Amino acid sequence: MKIGLIGLPNSGKTTIFNTLTKSKAEVTEYASKKAEPNIAVVNVIDDRVNYLSAMYKPKKTVYATIEFIDFVLPAKESEKSDIFSSSSMAMIKNTDALALVVRNFQDNLMGAPHSLNDINQINTELMLSDLIIAENRLEKIELSFKRGQKTNELQLEEKTIRKIHEQLNSNKAIRDMKFSEYEEKAIRGFQFLTKKPIMVILNSGEDNFGKNEGLLKEISKNYKCIEFTGNFEMELSQLDDDEAKIFMEDMGIVESARNRLTKFAYDIVGYISFFTVGPDEVRAWNIHKGETAVEAAGTIHTDLSRGFIRAECFSYENLIESGSEKAVREKGLFRLEGKDYIVQDGDILNIRFNI
Repeated sequence: MKIGLIGLPNSGKTTIFNTLTKSKAEVTEYASKKAEPNIAVVNVIDDRVNYLSAMYKPKKTVYATIEFIDFVLPAKESEKSDIFSSSSMAMIKNTDALALVVRNFQDNLMGAPHSLNDINQINTELMLSDLIIAENRLEKIELSFKRGQKTNELQLEEKTIRKIHEQLNSNKAIRDMKFSEYEEKAIRGFQFLTKKPIMVILNSGEDNFGKNEGLLKEISKNYKCIEFTGNFEMELSQLDDDEAKIFMEDMGIVESARNRLTKFAYDIVGYISFFTVGPDEVRAWNIHKGETAVEAAGTIHTDLSRGFIRAECFSYENLIESGSEKAVREKGLFRLEGKDYIVQDGDILNIRFNI
């Protein structure tokens, strides 16, 4: 999973990045248009993987991962300029979700926070970026039509992008639209920003953390929202677990920022985890909720999807209750599933295939 962190200058975005990844990226009060994104990949700590690893004692244990990308929002030079550099835009198009870091603390340069205004400003910028993409594409399609290149595919794309253009002009996000399978295929390559799942990270100060029920309720009318206290939690991330736990209890923080955001992101993106186990490797894999056994096989390797026969399947819960894989089989809880089986969170799969 890839999550892009975006926010206005001095929102504490890089502080949140350091908190989530235990990185030490430079935190500055001054934004630079030339700065490249900070990138870090972290393991998704899952107790189920730990248990499976202890049971199977594999040569290798592989957790699912999240890649966090801390994007810089440069000052726009013109009404038609992109809010991201070309290199950043290429990366942000490949993210699975966007996290808007919003300031909710007093700042020496910026003064008092205006969180709702900041969210609206960022959202407007994202819509403008999508609008520019849509308009540019419509111009190119119109040129193709004039040259006699009026294929069915191009006409469907033109119709779909005009719907998107109308939606954006109405100040509405693309993610709120419904598309047919063919329309989805027609616009897949554009990776519009307002089509991506989005969450808000309310970055509060130590003095007001946990005291923003009204603000969180207002934000939650339009966005999934989670509250952090960035500077404090960045310091926590540099401590060992026992030390961090003491300070977390004082602030009423139940678990680390990374764990909280991971659960939050899985819910927003719609991810679940399945596992493969054995003496060589225990591994966690991410797929979207509702995907099938053959799609899960393709996540492991395209050959498994192409030559899929069936999936040997049992659940993590059945394994815990039974105590061993052998006991799972003896209880009749071991199943053979076809390619249309909908994989469930916690399923343990072994793919049978033939090419």
